[in-house]
Amino acid sequence: MQQTPQQKALLETIFLVNNYWQQTHPPTVNAFWDNAAYHTGNMEVYALTNHEPFRQYSTDWAVHNQWKGAKSDDVSKWKLTYGETDEYVLFGDWQICFQTYIDLYKLQPDEAKIARAKQVMQYQMQTPRNDYWWWSDGLYMVMPVMTKLYSITKEPLYLQKLYSYLQYADSIMYDANEGLYFRDAKYVFPKHKTASGGKDFWSRGNGWVIAGLAKVLQDLPASDARRSFYENKLQRMAAALKKCQQADGYWTRSLLDEKQSPGFETSGTAFFTYGLLWGINHGLLSKNEYGPVVEKAWQALSGTALQSDGKIGYVQPIGERAIPGQIVDRNSTANFGVGAFLLAACEMYRYMGK
Repeated sequence: MQQTPQQKALLETIFLVNNYWQQTHPPTVNAFWDNAAYHTGNMEVYALTNHEPFRQYSTDWAVHNQWKGAKSDDVSKWKLTYGETDEYVLFGDWQICFQTYIDLYKLQPDEAKIARAKQVMQYQMQTPRNDYWWWSDGLYMVMPVMTKLYSITKEPLYLQKLYSYLQYADSIMYDANEGLYFRDAKYVFPKHKTASGGKDFWSRGNGWVIAGLAKVLQDLPASDARRSFYENKLQRMAAALKKCQQADGYWTRSLLDEKQSPGFETSGTAFFTYGLLWGINHGLLSKNEYGPVVEKAWQALSGTALQSDGKIGYVQPIGERAIPGQIVDRNSTANFGVGAFLLAACEMYRYMGK
């Protein structure tokens, strides 16, 4: 297909951003969620461009981490609550790395690349618990791991447990009236409120969810009995997000209460842009209805988040809520924010070509 001038310019931006990140950050870092979220964006760029140094960067990261998340081999000590050390193997923030390992496996199959992913997820699925995803971020971290592993193994249990775990997550933090997610059970209204007494839906928390749903639908078989459940959920979130987009195209950190934490923020805006674009590009969302939403959002991302040298600014730092008074400016960057921007940019490239 002929590349449009718009697409050519966007591809230059994608290279600028990704080269800037990789030239200023060596791949020899751990496999925790923030680094791993960047790699989901990098692998999307590789899928779009086939630029070999990008694949090599993720490979070097995977090798550095022995194709593992948390590294404990003593199954009796594996934990699933929050933890940043090697025994927290069952905690989703240590499992998102498996997405990239699986993507690399699909490019050059070698069982060693996915052996740990299969070991961990199969162990987890044999337990009677379904409360593994108790925070909204976890839906991005692990839902796509399960559909990606299903695409390789064709083991139905991956899809059964995906649905079961999401049912639990919905039961504790999904607001069906608004079509949005509280970050976790601590933030459910009215137990927690914004300063002005409203519901506090954290932007990036919801960004993780809609982006995770897009990734699930990417790999979920068309024949899957529950496919319409995931499609409807993405459509419901899209409708909710359309209503709370700011006039300048971005979303504020507290989605329904701009005053709680006002101003531009990249990570939530980029994940929403990716999820909405994916929905349009795959026929789930009307281009007439959502085209203006994503085009305005992309103008905000490319005009405000993107700096002239390729740095992505205005990323809210690691946290779990919209914090009143927190400074987020052009110098506020982070690995996961760059990953989100790259996901949105790749999907925008495809949108421009349609």
